[in-house]
Amino acid sequence: MFETAELGHRIDKETYREQAPKLRQALLDAQYELKEKPEFSVIILINGVDGAGKGETVNLLNEWMDPRLIDTHAFGEASGDEAKHPAMWRFWRALPAKGRIGILFGSWYTAPVLHRVTGEFDEAKLQTAVDEIVRFETMLADEGVLLLKFWFHLSKKQQKERLKELEKDPRTRWRVNDGDWEHFKHYDEFREVSESVLMRTSTGQAPWVVVDGSEERYRSLTVCTLLHQSLRQRLDHAAHPTAASATAPLLAPIDGVRVLDRLKLDQALSKDRYTEELETWQGKLNQLSRDPRFQQTAVVAVFEGNDAAGKGGAIRRITGALDARHYHVIPVAAPTEDERAQPYLWRFWRKLPKRGKFAIFDRSWYGRVLVERVEGFAAEADWMRAYGEINDFEHQLTAAGLVVIKFWLAIDADEQLKRFKAREETGFKRFKITPEDWRNRDKWDAYREAVHDMVERTSTRDAPWVLVEANNKYYARIKVLKALCEAIEARLKSI
Repeated sequence: MFETAELGHRIDKETYREQAPKLRQALLDAQYELKEKPEFSVIILINGVDGAGKGETVNLLNEWMDPRLIDTHAFGEASGDEAKHPAMWRFWRALPAKGRIGILFGSWYTAPVLHRVTGEFDEAKLQTAVDEIVRFETMLADEGVLLLKFWFHLSKKQQKERLKELEKDPRTRWRVNDGDWEHFKHYDEFREVSESVLMRTSTGQAPWVVVDGSEERYRSLTVCTLLHQSLRQRLDHAAHPTAASATAPLLAPIDGVRVLDRLKLDQALSKDRYTEELETWQGKLNQLSRDPRFQQTAVVAVFEGNDAAGKGGAIRRITGALDARHYHVIPVAAPTEDERAQPYLWRFWRKLPKRGKFAIFDRSWYGRVLVERVEGFAAEADWMRAYGEINDFEHQLTAAGLVVIKFWLAIDADEQLKRFKAREETGFKRFKITPEDWRNRDKWDAYREAVHDMVERTSTRDAPWVLVEANNKYYARIKVLKALCEAIEARLKSI
């Protein structure tokens, strides 16, 4: 894959002086057109061999285009807050909004390649990382992102000469460190692993472009020409079409029985017994949150359920047991304009907790397969592919050592009607009932079908759904607290 980049490509000065100004103007025009028609974003990955001109290319792109419309991020080894979050957290936070260009100097490819060369990853772990990357990039493409991946290459001889050249010049000496020379000692291993990864991740939606990094004029025109052509092609055509769903049709069981149908929603628990158990389980939760091992994990608790099922009450019984400095309750409503300018899961990745903290989501990413599905806010292809994207998202969290626990609070239609009326008649509860709640109630059957599909397609071993019989609020709150404590305790025992 790298042989073509070692052929010694060259562009003479006269050709460069003739082509560069025209290309620069055309690239700038396309960038402003993208700003005026923000239907998609552009992500440019800059990866490759040390000394192959990656930094110079990043600088050139910011020089030739309007840097105010470019988000440039350089990624080294994760540190600080980055190291306290799942590995992909920092990349999600760097994604550009529609109408903007993001340049990622170093990316989600760096760590897997490095870990395989150093022996931290065996081939199986590398393959797992590659599979996750392919799914992530497929999701970006499905969301309409224009993803361009450049790998800057030098032969072993060229890299050695380049590092010596940089080291010799006082103006560039700072760019070469012991780490660069240490990597050079393992050039052959890096080449083998990198080529393997590139071949496995060069897809029709996001192919790799290997660039000869030995000659500045050639690599500059190569990168800028491809960027311009890709932008122009997308801008000149209709908005990026939604990818057709590859998910099998959703079919109900022949006998019509679904998992929620087995729930006995009326569960007995007296107020006196509730008071006793509440004290027990809140005390247990507080104790677990103060365990020294808890600093090595974090909790993501998701609350979904029928309107008026008691999500808020259950959340308050959790927060009542915790130090307010250690949790964040995140109410999720319709996405804002800024959030709609990003891939769907972006706003949730940004809210993930650091180690030692709780993030409690009142509604969540499951809105795509519930309200957006039922109300028609998302195309069928989008909510169908969301099941797999959500499972992948949650798997990444649990693989990073987080506790992911999801509660569905279920009540029947009669109990909901009773609670709706009670809210209307109680002054301090009237804010809880809106015309939207009544309208959603009219779609009870459609929502119920969506919930069935959600539970069956996203209840995984890593992040199973806890189905809570919630006609009795006392019973529901205790079940939630108990399940949360048991999940945290299991995680702490594995540390």
